[in-house]
Amino acid sequence: MFKVICSARMLVALLMGFACGLPLLLTITVLQAWMKDEGVDLTVIGMTALVGLPYTLKFLWAPFLDRFTLPFLGRRRGWLIVAQAALILSIACLGLTDPGDTPWMVAFAAFIVTFFSASQDIVVDAYRREDLPDEELGLGSSLYVNGYRVGMLLASGGGLILADVIPFSMVYLIMAACMLPAVLTTLLAREPMIVSVSPKSMKSAVFDPLMEYFNRPDALWILAFIFLYKIGDSMAGAITIPFYLDIGFSKTEIGAVVKLFGFWATIVGGLIGGVFMLRFGINRSLWIFGFFQAMSTACFAVLARIGYNLPALSSVIAFENLSAGMGSAAYIAFMASITNKKFTATQYALFSSLMGVPRVIASAPTGFFVKTLGWESFFVACAFIAVPGMLLLLKFAPWNSTVAIRPGH
Repeated sequence: MFKVICSARMLVALLMGFACGLPLLLTITVLQAWMKDEGVDLTVIGMTALVGLPYTLKFLWAPFLDRFTLPFLGRRRGWLIVAQAALILSIACLGLTDPGDTPWMVAFAAFIVTFFSASQDIVVDAYRREDLPDEELGLGSSLYVNGYRVGMLLASGGGLILADVIPFSMVYLIMAACMLPAVLTTLLAREPMIVSVSPKSMKSAVFDPLMEYFNRPDALWILAFIFLYKIGDSMAGAITIPFYLDIGFSKTEIGAVVKLFGFWATIVGGLIGGVFMLRFGINRSLWIFGFFQAMSTACFAVLARIGYNLPALSSVIAFENLSAGMGSAAYIAFMASITNKKFTATQYALFSSLMGVPRVIASAPTGFFVKTLGWESFFVACAFIAVPGMLLLLKFAPWNSTVAIRPGH
């Protein structure tokens, strides 16, 4: 076991997770704080969630990346190096924009970042599935998620702390440079030894994975669940930075408590989730962790009533990140369990795209909801929105069954 943990394959999984996690919050958390500092209207800040559309639509061009192979570095690493080089350039360009004078130019630059970030996600997911044998896939996925969290921590927690002492434009240039280890990893990593056969045509690349999935009896119910399970959690999290700033917390306090302290709570939550699933199965984990997610969202309403209070913030963040870590572990395990190995890249892109819809589409009007309802009522509503996703578990993941759904069943 120790030999497997310390293998080059696991190190690559960890570093590729870091590369995928770094760009995400540069177009959400850090960008929101920058726009808030520049006096951009709260409704406009909420609408910038739409720049994340590529994360929800990446299944549209995933078949293209499956079908064609570039003439260098191989089928997976070739596309990966292109996506990473484009990310470095686009993140640097985002830092050169001006949210105060041209917020829509900022949104366009952020959209380019998310497009190449989503493209990188597609290739990394396919690479990980093809590079790791089945018995190592769980460990590799866990390390990927941990690396992803580290990338998010560096971008959001580190970025916000830096923004208190240097301009946001410099923060983005530094974050662009932080992608360089990912480029080195891609150059040094091996191309998967056992690579799935490329589709012979774009028609085959697009339709075969979809036909296999939608021929399953519970296909639409499962997609509805993937969309709804974390929608309340995503809506609440989409606009928390303006919330913290509104009730009096500084950017340094947000970076230290929300991001740094919250990061470790999330890591612990993920580890607890993994151990719990080994003992009680995916189905029961989805039930319990979904309940915890809803309760942690409701805790933000309590914080809204309390106001500026560091111990209260720390308690809410600890519970929220612990439950989010557990919920994400079960969520990702569930999606992996329903992916057919023949069509991993395109099917996983479909599932993960739908997973990102709440973060983008449902999160876009959150600024309007807050202005209409107020912070406290908004968070209470987000907690209740979790109920439909939980009820869908009755359809295909009943409490008394610990058997995971398999492709074609």
